[in-house]
Amino acid sequence: MTDNAADVVQKIVEQTVAEEQAGLRISQEADESLALTPAAASEPGDQVVEENGARVFLDEGAAAVLDDKVLDAKVEADGSVQFAVGTQD
Repeated sequence: MTDNAADVVQKIVEQTVAEEQAGLRISQEADESLALTPAAASEPGDQVVEENGARVFLDEGAAAVLDDKVLDAKVEADGSVQFAVGTQD
């Protein structure tokens, strides 16, 4: 997770979930797309990734897809958030 992604994840979680152990959960859908949702805690079997105070929970499918990847994010001028997945250096 890049520093930008960590900042964005942390802000999303702080604004949506009031739990201390909260994070952003990434799960693989039936059509193999990835879904991102704020979560109060990880679910059994989730891989937990922490970076600069931000916490991301990866379900088994997402963890397999993203194993060698890095998560990046940016906030657009209109306030929308764009996440991107790239290869690790």
